[in-house]
Amino acid sequence: MASGLVALLDDISALVKVSAASLDGVPAQVAKTTGKVSGIVIDDTAVTPKYVVGLDPARELSIIYQIARKSLFNKLVLLSPAALVLGYFAPWAITPILMLGGAYLCFEGYEKVHELFSSPADGPAKVEDLPVITPQELEQQRVASAVRTDIILSAEIMAIAYSEVSGQAIVNQIVVMVAVAVFITVAVYGFVALIVKADDVGLHLAQDVHHPTTQKLGRGIVRFMPHFLQILSYVGTTAMLWVGAEIIAHGIPFTAHLLHELEVALAHLPVVAWLAKALSCAIGGLLIGLVVEKLVGLVKKLRPQQQ
Repeated sequence: MASGLVALLDDISALVKVSAASLDGVPAQVAKTTGKVSGIVIDDTAVTPKYVVGLDPARELSIIYQIARKSLFNKLVLLSPAALVLGYFAPWAITPILMLGGAYLCFEGYEKVHELFSSPADGPAKVEDLPVITPQELEQQRVASAVRTDIILSAEIMAIAYSEVSGQAIVNQIVVMVAVAVFITVAVYGFVALIVKADDVGLHLAQDVHHPTTQKLGRGIVRFMPHFLQILSYVGTTAMLWVGAEIIAHGIPFTAHLLHELEVALAHLPVVAWLAKALSCAIGGLLIGLVVEKLVGLVKKLRPQQQ
């Protein structure tokens, strides 16, 4: 009996040692994965502030917290387990699902560009024609829209995280994916919170109780932030098109090969290579978004006839 217990304890000890040894490389794996998804992280950071602009400043941090909480929930409870299950039972399904998400990002990006450059056919909308909603309803709409966009970007992040550890032990896979989910969510939405509250910091610094140089800095921040947020909105829209098209391109061997050849051809000019790839994907995303928008419009026209 005693010998059996000793043998069992030896087995447990050996298992713990193996698990500990495999977990030694987790920080490096997390850092490597974070580096690979840095482009998507930048896109996520650029997209999110536009969902807060125009709302009550007192509610900004609360709104960001709501989006961050739902983003982390999606990564940990929905996307990570889904990636693990699909990776084990149906690895072929991951790419098509991501491509559908990419098409949705292109569609959203195209709609933003279309709104930016188009003008209403019948002139400005009358006040009485506009839908009346409460601030709470507008906040809920913004949060829901942000979460829909975030879940696509988060799915891509977790898919890349899974691809980095797919050949390792299940414990390693889970630990790395959880670490990536938490780290990226905190980093992205922490930085977004700093961006949207920068104007409040500027107002505080501009008060008369501070040194004139500090006041000047505060006033400069206040004047600069609206322009910065506008630029960030454009960056976010471009990012939707770029990332969405790149997801789709990587799912098609021919276009994936073209992107690779483009990078190889401009390898001696890394910045130019990055710009060429981003511009190509953004233009491609705009075209994909146009096609999706036409398909959505066609479905909407056909739906009443089927009822």
